[in-house]
Amino acid sequence: MDFAANITLVGFLQQILVGLSRTTILFIVASGLTLVLGVLRIPNVAHGSLYMIGAFLTYTIAMALGGGVAAFWLALLLAPVGVALISFLVERGIFCHLYEREHLMLLLFTFALMLVFGDLVKFVWGSDYRSLTPPVFLQGSFSILGLPFPRYNLFLLIIGPVVALGLWLFTNKTLIGKIARAAAVDREMVGAMGINVSWVFAAVFVIGCCLAGLGGALVAPTQNITQGMDQAIIIEAFLIVIIGGLGNIWGALLGSLIFGLTDAIGILVWPQFAIVFPYMAVVTVLIFFPQGLLKSTW
Repeated sequence: MDFAANITLVGFLQQILVGLSRTTILFIVASGLTLVLGVLRIPNVAHGSLYMIGAFLTYTIAMALGGGVAAFWLALLLAPVGVALISFLVERGIFCHLYEREHLMLLLFTFALMLVFGDLVKFVWGSDYRSLTPPVFLQGSFSILGLPFPRYNLFLLIIGPVVALGLWLFTNKTLIGKIARAAAVDREMVGAMGINVSWVFAAVFVIGCCLAGLGGALVAPTQNITQGMDQAIIIEAFLIVIIGGLGNIWGALLGSLIFGLTDAIGILVWPQFAIVFPYMAVVTVLIFFPQGLLKSTW
């Protein structure tokens, strides 16, 4: 059977744009994960749970404020802040006492934290689906080469480069970013210079988790908000981090592009088995680049 028989160039380009908008969500979530992984050496399995909490908070805040345009923008702003506050309390209350423990113990702790967050979401929001409608000006679609393209997807395409630029400025142009990069290489040396490494770790952890919350906030208008949405995203985020290079933010961007675009192409070429395409891409990358596409900080 010729699965690509009805594929046109215009349809292919449209699907690529859709894949790029999905890449934005993947990159935002994966960049937060790789930031924490690169500096703190913590494989934070609960990262996906914070993404889920960000989506639920966005819905709750938007509805509480009336569901208008202003409510939507405030929800996009306040939900990641709420996730950042939760992560700060967790980091200062528990994580800061565990940094010297083995990676396996940290992995098990974050797994337990994921289960706690899952029960917390069920207790607060229940098990019903939620859905959030974006403002009117982000609803509907406009025409690209005669084919419709959702306005909200265009909004995501704008947000992605903004977040990437912001992360680059943070890691390369700010004092805390430079200290974090140094701590990722040699935390003992940074501590010997009189810098409180614990608070540097706290700042990095909060920023990374805030990005997970931002990803959840941005994805809320595009899909049902429900329990279990954390499980798929954390698997994808870890795969992206691995193929991009552990702790490498630009690697996370490259990995997100590969994952998002192969998923979009799979939907176009062979919809019944579209889920296989990104995982085939991951396996192919790891065969030829077992350490990841870009330099790892580990």
